[in-house]
Amino acid sequence: MPQALATTTAPPPPTASSWSSRRRAHRLLGLGIAVGALLVAVVLSVAIGSAMLPLDVVWQALTAPDGSASHATVSEARVDRTLLGIVVGVSLGVAGALMQALTRNPLADPGVLGVNAGAGFAVTLGVAVFGLTRIEQYLPFALVGAVAGSAVVYLAASGGRGGPSPLRLTLVGVAFTAVLAGVSHTLALIDTETFDRMRFWGAGTITDRPTGTAGDIVPFVLAGLLAAACCARPLNAIALGDDAARAVGLRVGATRCGVVIAVALLCGAATAAAGPLMFVGLMVPHAVRWLTGPDWRWILAYSAVLAPVIVLVADVLGRLIVNPAELPVGVMMPLIGAPVLILLVRGSRVRSL
Repeated sequence: MPQALATTTAPPPPTASSWSSRRRAHRLLGLGIAVGALLVAVVLSVAIGSAMLPLDVVWQALTAPDGSASHATVSEARVDRTLLGIVVGVSLGVAGALMQALTRNPLADPGVLGVNAGAGFAVTLGVAVFGLTRIEQYLPFALVGAVAGSAVVYLAASGGRGGPSPLRLTLVGVAFTAVLAGVSHTLALIDTETFDRMRFWGAGTITDRPTGTAGDIVPFVLAGLLAAACCARPLNAIALGDDAARAVGLRVGATRCGVVIAVALLCGAATAAAGPLMFVGLMVPHAVRWLTGPDWRWILAYSAVLAPVIVLVADVLGRLIVNPAELPVGVMMPLIGAPVLILLVRGSRVRSL
């Protein structure tokens, strides 16, 4: 009799559909929390600066600017800086996730694989040879450099037997990055004027950019995000292996080509605007997998939201640590990213692709 009572009162076991619905709800809830964190980071980025302005002044500058110096600081400099941080963060976060999916290497990053180095070298060459000074002049060079850098690393790693394994891509990318960095530094040191122009850009910063810089790179970023969205579902099949992907009718080569184009557009635009920023594309997608699991559609969505949070928070901390001076966000990112990445790697819940 007690057994019969237990049988009638026990809850039914969860079905596959109910488990999937709960997991989807949890992911949507987490994405909503991430969007909330981004809004908080935006508010902090607009409200906090080397010039400590009262919050009512910040609010008036946004709602009823009177053209004063304090209002211009908020409505022009801080707003432009915040928008640029968002665009750059989205670009690098999504590009990092795409790179990790493409190489099936959770430690892959556009910086490690030579994309940022290619963009940086092309900009350095443009400044040294053609005397470029403005972002709209940097942009074509950075895009071409990013595409050329990713193509060289991929083709060099594809030579010989075995194809472009994750280990080959990483080793070739590290070597390629070191060579281009050495040449770029040599060009900058030969010409001191070039060095002065490149110093702040090379450190990675989103401050003191020309007005409208974020708008200049937005078309390229949107094109890269569109390509990334088209590749998101096929990347789940590629994660199972090339043979399994082909077995379900996926065109592996076309997907990889689309990923490379997306990464080149996103990294080229972000690097042209802010200089090389390390750890964003490496740390954020790596951490996001703890929340989303291996589904690349969710990893890309979460990375697009959380990466700008990291960039904006690092930029705000850079304004406070040495106030009234500032540290570039490119200096702050390794200080934040390296300890976090070490903790992730040492954690027992590290996920593999």
